[in-house]
Amino acid sequence: MAVYYELTKPKIWYLLVFTAFGAALTASNIYGIEISPATWLLMLFSVAAGSAAANTLTNYHDRDIDAVMERTKDRPLPSKRIHPAVKARNFGLALAGTSLVLAFGISFTTTLEQGLWATAFIAFGLVNNILIYSYALKRNSRTNIILGGLCGGSPPMIGWVAISMSDLWTMGLAMAGLVFIWIPMHIWALTLHFKEDYNKVNVPMLTAVQSEKTSARAIALSTVVMVLFSVAPFFILTESGEEMVGATYLWTAIASGGLMVGLSMWVIIKPMEKAAWTLFKFSSPYLAVLFIALMVDSAL
Repeated sequence: MAVYYELTKPKIWYLLVFTAFGAALTASNIYGIEISPATWLLMLFSVAAGSAAANTLTNYHDRDIDAVMERTKDRPLPSKRIHPAVKARNFGLALAGTSLVLAFGISFTTTLEQGLWATAFIAFGLVNNILIYSYALKRNSRTNIILGGLCGGSPPMIGWVAISMSDLWTMGLAMAGLVFIWIPMHIWALTLHFKEDYNKVNVPMLTAVQSEKTSARAIALSTVVMVLFSVAPFFILTESGEEMVGATYLWTAIASGGLMVGLSMWVIIKPMEKAAWTLFKFSSPYLAVLFIALMVDSAL
C-alpha cells in the first residue's frame, strides 16, 4: 500500500486538493452557502483520486525515461517495486474512474448541473495531463508545460462549482488561472536544477535545452506574470458593486509576490542549480499562501 501511495506522487496532489478546498471555502464565504459534509467528501476525494490517477498514469508512461534519470530512478516502477508495470496502469485507471464517479456524485448533494460541471472538469484534467502533456507534448515540445499545465486549473474549478455556479467564469476561473500560470515557473525552476537529467533522456523541457541565461529569463518572466496576475484580477472583480476580495488578500499577494520576484532575479544574476532549487522550493508554499489569503479575506 505504501508503494502504491508513493506512485501517486502525494506531494503534488496534496497541493491540488488544497486549491480545491480553498476555492470551495472562498465561494462558501462569499455567498454564505453552507457546505454539507457529503459535498466536502465528494469534492475533495474526487480531486485527490483524479490527481493521483493522472500522476500514476504519467508515471506508467514515463517509466522508461524515469529508469535513466537520477532524480527518478528509484520511483516504484523503474525500481521494479511494482512489477509488472501493467499493475500501475490498472491502478491509475481505477483511480480515474473513481474520481469521475465521485465528481458526478456531487449531483446528489447539490444540483445536477454542478455535478456535471465537476465531472467535466475532472475529465478535462485527466485528458490534458495524461494525453496532451505526457503523451503528446512532453517529449516533443519545449513549451510542453504551458498547454500541458491547463489541467492545474481543474481542482479550483471543481471546488468552486461544487458550491456555486455564480461567478464561475470570473472569480472561479481567476482562481484556476492562479494555478495554471504558477505551473511554468514551478516546473521550469525544477528542470533547470535537473537539466542534465532531462538532456540525458532527450526530453526538451525549455530550461533544459536553452542556455542558462535564456532559461533564467524565462523563469523570471513567468514569475513576474504570475505575480501580476495574482494581484490584478482579484483587485477588480466585484459582486454587486463591491470587491469580492480586499486588502488582506491584496497585500499578501504583493508581499509574497515580491519575494518570488526577488528569488527569480537571483536566478538571473546567478543562473545556477542552487538558485533554481531555492525558487522551486518556495513556489509551492507561495501558491498555498495565496489560497490561504483568499480564504481568510473572504471570511473577513
